[in-house]
Amino acid sequence: MTAPSKKAFPLRLDPALYAAIERTAASDLRSVNAQVECLLREALAKRGVKLEAPVAARRGRPPKSTEGE
Repeated sequence: MTAPSKKAFPLRLDPALYAAIERTAASDLRSVNAQVECLLREALAKRGVKLEAPVAARRGRPPKSTEGE
């Protein structure tokens, strides 16, 4: 099973804003991308926009393939 694809797009940010996001991401042990997504979800929730829960990334080693044995 593959994870649903995510929409990629370029985003231009003020350098000071990016630096602030980068600092908060580091303190939350997240990537800048994950922090931006988290902040957007929080902002939408404050506006009453309901979203499905994010799909958690699968971690660890992939299952052993039984093909070709």
